Amino acid sequence: MTFPGSGILKGLLVTARNMAGSYVEKDRLTTEQYPEERPTLPENARSFPFLVFDGDDPESGMRCVSCKICEKECPPQCIYIVQDRDAAGKALKRPKIFDIDIAVCMSCQICVEVCPFESIRMDQAYEYSSYDRFGALVLDKPKLLKSNTYYQQIHPTEAAETDARLEADRKKKEAAAAAKAAAAQKAAAEKAAKAAAEAAAPAPQNPEDPS
Repeated sequence: MTFPGSGILKGLLVTARNMAGSYVEKDRLTTEQYPEERPTLPENARSFPFLVFDGDDPESGMRCVSCKICEKECPPQCIYIVQDRDAAGKALKRPKIFDIDIAVCMSCQICVEVCPFESIRMDQAYEYSSYDRFGALVLDKPKLLKSNTYYQQIHPTEAAETDARLEADRKKKEAAAAAKAAAAQKAAAEKAAKAAAEAAAPAPQNPEDPS
């Protein structure tokens, strides 16, 4: 049985129930006490790029080889890389300077997609506010370098897939190197056996020699 205004009353009851529940059910609280309470970000959340390194030493474990593909493909051109060189001027497979201007970066993730060495990934850090419009918003290499452990913490699924690919590539390279070494060893053994057989064979006699 209905009566005039019953729909309005039902709606008010639903509103009252939700309002009361929002005070006792934590997942329904509308206000987070930031910064004391930090929001739980979804795994696929992203802010700005960072550089991944393996092991404990950022310099020796850095995956980046300074190929500059990300610098060339970046739509807003916010990446700046200078390749490192040794004392003789020979190019080294690592960047001397790697800067990202996050005031220009649009978090498109193209740099991640084009990197062939799995060395650049998207971070979840977002607290980069500063009164300095220029210097504080340019992240240099020391600020960009973060460990693979950190990457595994913020993007566990993606990091596991990346580690699996890198491990498969490492095993493939080791197998190719071992096959190459075995082939070289076999060729050397065959060459040595051939040389020994030639040395042991009697020298051909000259038909004009009376002996």
